[in-house]
Parts: sequence; structure tokens; C-alpha cells
Amino acid sequence: MADNILLRMKNISKSFPGVKALDKVNFELKAGEVHALLGENGAGKSTLIKVLGGIYSLDEGEIEIEGKKVSIESVHDASKNNIAIIHQELVLVPYMSVAENIYLGRESGKGFSVNISKMEKDAGKILDDLGMDIDSRELVMNLPIAKQQMVEITKAVSVNAKILVMDEPTSSISDREVENLFKIMRDLTKKGVGIIYISHKMSELEEICDRVSVMRDGEYVGTKVVKETDKDELISMMVGRTLTNYYVRDFMPTKDVVLKVENLKDGDKVKNVSFELRKGEIIGFAGLVGAGRSEAMQAIFGLSKDVVGDIYIEGKKVGIKNPKDAIKNGLALVPESRKEQGLYLLQDIKYNTTIEVLDEFIKNLNVNSKKETEITQKYIDMMATKTPSQEQVIGNLSGGNQQKVMIGRWLATNPKILILDEPTRGIDVGAKSEIYKIMNELVKNGVSIIMISSELPEIINMSDRVYVMAAGMIRGCIDHKEISQESIMALAAI
Repeated sequence: MADNILLRMKNISKSFPGVKALDKVNFELKAGEVHALLGENGAGKSTLIKVLGGIYSLDEGEIEIEGKKVSIESVHDASKNNIAIIHQELVLVPYMSVAENIYLGRESGKGFSVNISKMEKDAGKILDDLGMDIDSRELVMNLPIAKQQMVEITKAVSVNAKILVMDEPTSSISDREVENLFKIMRDLTKKGVGIIYISHKMSELEEICDRVSVMRDGEYVGTKVVKETDKDELISMMVGRTLTNYYVRDFMPTKDVVLKVENLKDGDKVKNVSFELRKGEIIGFAGLVGAGRSEAMQAIFGLSKDVVGDIYIEGKKVGIKNPKDAIKNGLALVPESRKEQGLYLLQDIKYNTTIEVLDEFIKNLNVNSKKETEITQKYIDMMATKTPSQEQVIGNLSGGNQQKVMIGRWLATNPKILILDEPTRGIDVGAKSEIYKIMNELVKNGVSIIMISSELPEIINMSDRVYVMAAGMIRGCIDHKEISQESIMALAAI
């Protein structure tokens, strides 16, 4: 790793109405290193990156690139300074092809004439060089989330940036794709590129990162060499305390079957899926990307029109044609992609929390504002959501706090069966611990939970039983005492 400083951010401050997001933050990046940026949701990581990327203008402070002070007031300024950012939330244009997205704003051609074939050929070569199994002519909207993430990565690499920021780049991709991404990162650092790496997956730090800087509550806490620190020290720096009892589970399910699914089919995505869920139990659904886990739960929740099969709730056969039927029968679904599938980003926290329980505070067109406020505050407190007020626009919250509001919305419906699809994706270790505790309390109080997760440690530690899916089918069920990474992957890789 080179010793020369590529980027210095000195005493960076940024305020928004009601909150100081950054308070004299310092950060530096060396050429040829991967420097991790850690912190809980709301710590200021994304704000710092948006200042670097020209999305936000700084209130105070200086930015230096290769020893020279620069002014970054726009995304164009960032691009001129060879900065590329892969944001946590994808910013692709769904109705354009992969090639058009990769070269958006840098199209080949003369004047108003765009040479699509050249863009497709050039994009195809970059994709092949990076080991991406993606057709450059395919519309982005037709790609699964994992491949869309890889398109974002390809787009950023294609601009030959000196400074590359990766915000949760592995949150939606498979283990094989993670290995490929790390290979790309190593190749880039050999060329002197500096990479800022934001991730909540502590296991990735040792493998790919050289140094790690920690932020808390908008302030810089400190920097450590990865080889000279450990997970416990970094967590303590992030949360300001020692975090104990990370996974919290009391395994005490009853024998009462609350949900029984028989021979569920939904086109080619879900094939003859059958399983049982008992009262007070968490069952995990594991599998590789494309296994059909999310599609199976969406079918149960009434989000597909081509579903065949039988669903029984507390022994009674039910017909679920749409989400309204599902909610009436005590089901709740926290979707995999909060922005595309759940949140009203231009509305406030209050609206997003109470939208599914309007009848609790609206009677005959009369709105009980006090009741609405009480419901919202209950779930802000329960989820420990960081926000200056209930009126905060949810699109302005960090990804993790958005996820907390999303979970709170469905808890407000008092479900019998709670389906959580990737509930801790993009959430910091402290918030994960809080969610695990909430899950444990829910099942102790009789709620039953289905959890889809690509993070095997939480599947292993939180599940009473694990159903493993592959190619749209359940390949096996593993009891808690036998759950291991090896036993799951043996079934998932069939």
C-alpha cells in the first residue's frame, strides 16, 4: 500500500434543519488502499460521502486531492476530480439498457446522434473483463437486484476514477459475486486507486480493507489499522459501549401450527413449496440469489396473480388474493427492497408508520391526531429510530433508519405472522442487535416469524428451523441443533 495521501477531508461540518449531521470530521485516503468507513446508521457516513460527491455542499472544512485544495459544489465537480461513487441505493435508469446506464452522460457519438452499437460493444468488453455475466443490451429493469448492483459497480469502474467510494456494495450480491468484486478491488488498488469502503459486514474488513475509520453521531472517533484491531474494539468505537448478547433468542416454540402452506406454485419461480410455521417460532429461509425465497413469500402475501396451492392459518384454509386479504388474516410482510417496494419517500415518518392502520385513528373522516402521534412514537421508540421529529421526510433518513420505520409500520398492524425479507440489510451492528431483541420478544409473545436472509450467521443464530431453497423448490429443512453453514450450503448448492 502506497504511503502518499490521495484525499484529505479536514474539519468537515454539515447541518440540516434540526440536526448537525457532520461536526468537524476528518478523513484521509491513501493511494492504493481500501479504507473502510464504519458507523451506526445516522453516524454521518453517507452525508460525508455526499459532500465528497458534490451532492451536498459543506458548511465548513476543506477537501484536498493529491495535496491540492479543491472545491466540490456539484456532481460534475466530483467527476472532474476523478471521484466515482457507488451509492447504497441504486441510481440506475430501469427503462434503459445496461450499456446505456454504464455510459449515461458519456454517450458515444457525434452531436445528437448516439452510437448504441458501439456503447453495447464497449460495455460488453468491460463486463467481460470484470467477469460479469450480464448482457449489455438487456434492460436494467429485467435484471435481478444482484445484477443491477454489479451494473452499478461496472459503471463506476468504467470511468477510471482515482477515488472510488463503495457504499454497501455487497448487500445484494451472492458470495461468488463478492469474490469477483474483491478481485476487482485488488486490481484497482494495484493501479493506485484509493477505495473508500462502507459496509456493516464486519467479516469483510479483514479480507479486503487496510485501515478503518469510525464515526459516531456525526463526529470522527478514530482510525485503526485493520490487522491491529478486532471486531469488539470496532463495535465499541461505533456504539460507544461494549455490545454484549449480540444474537438474542429463547428457543421455546409451541407445537401449534399457525401457518401451513401446501404445494405452492407461482410460474417458474416457485415450485411445489410446502412448509409449516409454529406459534412463537422463527423459521429461516436460506438459499442462493434466485432461489425463489422472496417470490414464495410474495405469493403467500397475495402479490402475485398466478398462484396455485393451499394456505391454512390456524387450521383454517384461507383465500389470499391480494395484500388486503393477507393483512386481514394476520400476515405482515417487510419487503426486501424498502425504497422500491414499501416506503413513501416524499412523505414523513408519521405517514409511513401509520399508513396500514388508518382505521385506528380515522373515524367517519375525523382524524384523531393524538392517536396517530402516539402510534408513530411507539414504533420510533421501539425501533430506536434516529430522527429529529415524526415530521422528518423519510427520504432524508439513513437507509438503516428507513428500514426501522418500515418494520415499525408492519408491527403496528399487530400481525400473527411477520415475514421479514432481509430485515437487517444495510443496518449497523447496534441496530441489528436491537432488531434481534425485538424479534425475540415478539416470538415470546406469540408472534410467529418467517425470516429470509442472505446472512448465514443470523439465519443460524436466530432460527428454530431453516428451510433451504434452490431453483424455486425447498430442498430440505434443518432443525436448530443441526444448523450450520455447511449443512445449509450443502442443500442450497444442489
